[in-house]
Amino acid sequence: MRSSRTPGSASEGRGPEAGPEAASERGSQLPGEPGSPPPTQLWASGQGPEPDLSWASGQRAEPAPERQQPARSPSDNQVSTKPRCHTNCLEAPLSRAFGRLGWAVGSHPWVFLLLPMVLTALLGCGLIYLPKDAEEDIEEQYTPIGSPAKAERRFVQGHFTANDSYYFSFSRKSTEVNYAFVLVVSNSASLLQRESFLEIEKVDEAVRALSVMGENGTQIQYNEVCSRHQGYCAPSNPLLLAWRTNRDFNLRNITYPIFSLAGRITYLAGVLGGTVLGESLGPSHLLLEAKAMRLGYFLKTGEEDNQRSKTWLMHFLNQVKDLEKSLALETIQVVYFTSLSRQLEFEATSKTVIPLFHLAYLLIIIFAVISCYRFDCVRNKMWVAAFGVISAALAVVSVFGLMLYIGVPFVTIVANSPFLILGVGVDDMFIMLAAWQKTNIVDNLKERMSTVYSKVAVSITITTITNVLAFYTGIMTSFRSLQYFCIYTGTTLLFCYLYNITCFGAFMALDGKREAICLRWLKKPETPDQKCLSLKKSCCNPCNSLPEQQADDIHPMNLFFRDYFGPFLTRPEAKFFVVLLYTLYLILSIYGCFQVQEGLDLRNLASDDSYITPYFNVEEEYFSIYGPRVMVIITEALDYWDEATRQKLEKCLQDFENNVYADKNLTEFWLREYVQFMESHQQNVNDRDTFVQHIPTFITDFPLFGYDINISSSHEIICSRAFIQTMGISSSSDKKMMLLEFRDLAKRCEIPLMVYNHAFIYFDQYFSILENTVRNVIVASTAMFIVSLLLIPHPLCSLWVTLAIASVIVGVTGFMAFWNVNLDSVSMINLVICIGFSFDFSAHISYAFVSSSNPSVNQKTIEALYLLGYPMLQSAVSTIIGVSVLSAAKAYIFRTFFKIMFLVMVFGAAHGLIFIPVFLTFF
Repeated sequence: MRSSRTPGSASEGRGPEAGPEAASERGSQLPGEPGSPPPTQLWASGQGPEPDLSWASGQRAEPAPERQQPARSPSDNQVSTKPRCHTNCLEAPLSRAFGRLGWAVGSHPWVFLLLPMVLTALLGCGLIYLPKDAEEDIEEQYTPIGSPAKAERRFVQGHFTANDSYYFSFSRKSTEVNYAFVLVVSNSASLLQRESFLEIEKVDEAVRALSVMGENGTQIQYNEVCSRHQGYCAPSNPLLLAWRTNRDFNLRNITYPIFSLAGRITYLAGVLGGTVLGESLGPSHLLLEAKAMRLGYFLKTGEEDNQRSKTWLMHFLNQVKDLEKSLALETIQVVYFTSLSRQLEFEATSKTVIPLFHLAYLLIIIFAVISCYRFDCVRNKMWVAAFGVISAALAVVSVFGLMLYIGVPFVTIVANSPFLILGVGVDDMFIMLAAWQKTNIVDNLKERMSTVYSKVAVSITITTITNVLAFYTGIMTSFRSLQYFCIYTGTTLLFCYLYNITCFGAFMALDGKREAICLRWLKKPETPDQKCLSLKKSCCNPCNSLPEQQADDIHPMNLFFRDYFGPFLTRPEAKFFVVLLYTLYLILSIYGCFQVQEGLDLRNLASDDSYITPYFNVEEEYFSIYGPRVMVIITEALDYWDEATRQKLEKCLQDFENNVYADKNLTEFWLREYVQFMESHQQNVNDRDTFVQHIPTFITDFPLFGYDINISSSHEIICSRAFIQTMGISSSSDKKMMLLEFRDLAKRCEIPLMVYNHAFIYFDQYFSILENTVRNVIVASTAMFIVSLLLIPHPLCSLWVTLAIASVIVGVTGFMAFWNVNLDSVSMINLVICIGFSFDFSAHISYAFVSSSNPSVNQKTIEALYLLGYPMLQSAVSTIIGVSVLSAAKAYIFRTFFKIMFLVMVFGAAHGLIFIPVFLTFF
């Protein structure tokens, strides 16, 4: 919200002696101070000016028209001695400084117009550093800084290795590998039939046959870059391998999730989906039906092979659609995903909003022109309003260029910033124009500029401070992408403020000269001089009526709030309805707060029409039973041959297995197998030397377990690990609880344990999101409270500001759940932003109410709405227009921004125009 304060008549005095200092002195005696009657009392009696509460009058406040005051006797000065709240300690020097600046801008408009443009040209050159095809690291930007999982990953990388050149194991890799997944979905009830497997085999062979020309001109075949198991490419699916090896393989005799294939135990969890199980056969069940199958193509990630693997994956993505069409599949459908897909699709989303930016720019210009259009041809400000939008655009170019110059990364979420800036950055323009419209058209230009700047000084400064503070508070977040977004947007709002008081003010001064010239031409009699007629015609378009220099300039919407909306809202039945409406709002909001989902769904990083969306949909529908295999790592050296130690370790593993999020039958631990191995060979497992001596033989027989044991040169087992199969963690809340319980189990174990899976790096956001949101909201709210005390030092104002901020935050958070918006790194910063806007809406309406001298609370409310109703409405509408085009975006990350800003504006305006005005009448 913005406001303007009228310091006194701008028509007094002429020449340099009536400059900013004189203008400030004329405005130093404020309504309600000792020595002046209460403004509302005079207004009500028709004997004085309407109350000037324009300091609190919102973003586009138009001060009430001045009326001629009768002479007052000394006794009139004693009408009221009621103490009033003022901010003179900050307002007076700020108004004087702005008055001097306005005088300087009016004296040298071309200097103040051209210098910001030159600065924009210089800083805008930094846009050459705008990344075009550079990769944006999703993990770096959208996962918490200092995530515990990142420390766990460093430990795993430092103590365990997993070679993908001979014995590949996906679950044993500490980071994601290069891969391509193809999910096959049967068109019938089950794909466990010969026809389906024949088509699955065709898909598999077609994928393996893909080859692409490398950078050095050599052909890259799949079997050259594939991860290998025992010298061959790792099988894409164990059941497909069994069926291809033996065409008589019985598809009706499969057990799930453990299957014995050629004497080897095979885990089918995550390999088959949409399963229907039959009778129990030990730890498994007979598999009756399976709706889907996963084919996995894993590629090497070594330094030499990594780029070749990515080249093959890019070729796979380019060819897979044509490949699917050429196969003419009848019994199955396929969806696909690669390790590069998330990154590539996310980078593509930023390009989808570029056309929307042009549309937003056009809409804001149209809104500005309509808001500032006057049928009075002299006072018409349509071109000034259009330049005000250009001024905001100049700020965007300057700051974006500056940030790129100094090396602040431009991430995708920053693409939201210009839409918000266009909606919010033009607010100062409307305030300055409203103040300009109230100056005397025949006054000296320098004096008019000085008066305008004095009026708007506190208004545009306080709201710039609060909004910039709200954004800079977001820099404390643990997500780098949000830090960069807040730096870009907060700094741009600051530049908007600077450009408005320099560049835009200069253009307004030049237009003031046009006013004077047009006024002189309109006063001249008609002349046959064709040149004069042309000048007069161009000056007076779109109409040629002579303006009434002393006419009141009250917008019809202000009269609507004073004569209709205010009286209606203060009726008893309307108050009852408002209380009922607020109660319903609060109930729904609190309920929604408990329903909102936490965390950024990775599928939402891509556009709606991306191929990864159906992939994640199929995975969620058919493969959601089993989650990732979690490493349980013994982080210190242990006496594994000691039976008591093994019992402690076994107890801890059983605690994991008995957890609701684990499948106890799918645990994989080398020590259990080793004990059985030693007992089968009749060796003493409790003897240290015997225990250590037979480990190499055990690893020879079970080579994958060699990745799970870190043995020093002195034959000491430094650390080792087991694997727990998770299940039932499809929702974000389940993932959060699983991670929390697993880490708690590791902490409570007598043996030093650690749990890790590379997915935990993304799961950690579920803890950081809520923590960051609460912390940032508290810090930002505290900052707003301090600002309200300093600039609006009235306890009741501060109380209502705090309550309104809390109410809007609860409402926005709750209704996010009803609009399918998660509490994630994208929406979190918007909740912090809404604190600044909530402050704007609530602080000014509260201050206008408590500053009113009306004896009736209803009259106070009507007066506050008269001064603030239209400015508040304009504020909300302009911001909504700025971000509304994002509702048409194909990407969640941009639609979410629109949804939350829409909720912030609607709920903020509802509090300022409806709830707070009614509640204030109860006190």
